[in-house]
Amino acid sequence: MIGCWLLYIELFCFRFVLLVYLILAIISSISMESTLTAIFWIIALLYSVVIHEVSHGAVAYSLGDPTAKNLGRLTLNPIKHLDMFGSVFLPLISFMLGGFIFGYAKPVPYNPENLRDRKYGPAKVALAGPASNIALAVLFGLTLRFLPDVFSSSLVPELLSVVVTLNLFLAIFNLFPVPPLDGHWLLLTFLPLKFAAIKVFLYKYGFLLLLFFLFFVFPLLMPLIGWMFRLLTGIGF
Repeated sequence: MIGCWLLYIELFCFRFVLLVYLILAIISSISMESTLTAIFWIIALLYSVVIHEVSHGAVAYSLGDPTAKNLGRLTLNPIKHLDMFGSVFLPLISFMLGGFIFGYAKPVPYNPENLRDRKYGPAKVALAGPASNIALAVLFGLTLRFLPDVFSSSLVPELLSVVVTLNLFLAIFNLFPVPPLDGHWLLLTFLPLKFAAIKVFLYKYGFLLLLFFLFFVFPLLMPLIGWMFRLLTGIGF
C-alpha cells in the first residue's frame, strides 16, 4: 500500500515538473510583453469559460436538476473547472502557434431526465452558456465604449477589448450545431422527428464536422464577430 502511494506521488511530481518545464520553456521563447499579454488572455479565457459552464449548471439547477450543485460545480472557483489539456496546454500551444488563445474548461454535467421541462429544458441549458458570453461581451463592450478619456492612453482599453473579443468568439463558436457544442442541442430540440437521420449523422461524424467547422466555416464568421465588436465598442475590430 505504501509503495503504491509512493509511486503515485512520484508520478504526480514528475507531471508537475514536466508542466512547469513546458510553461517556462514557452515563456522564455517569447518577449515579456507577449508573455504578459498571453497571461491576461489565458486569465480572461479561463473565467469566460468558467462563467459559461457555471451558467449551464445554474439553469439546469433552476429547472430541477441538482447534478452540478451536488458535484460542487456551481462555483466560479476556476480550480473546480480546470481541464489540464484544455485549460493549460491548449491555450499555451495555440498562443505559440498563432498568437491567439483557444481553450476550454471541463463541461458542467447535468441530467436531462431531472429537468422539469423535458421538451425545451436541454435547449435552455445549452443556450445559457453562449448567452452568458454575450452578456459579458455587452457589459465589457459598453464599458469600453463609454470609457472616460482619462484611460485613452492606458492599457485598460486593450484589456477590455480582449474580454469582448474572447466572449464574442466563445458565443458564436458554441452556437454552431455540431456535437459537443451547445448549438447541437438547440438543433435537436427543434428538429422534427422525420429528420431523425440528421441526429444520427451528427453524432456519427461529429468530430469530423467539428474540425471542418473550425478550419473552414468559423473563419468565414470573422466579419460577423467584427461587426458585433464595432456595434458594442464603437471602435474597429
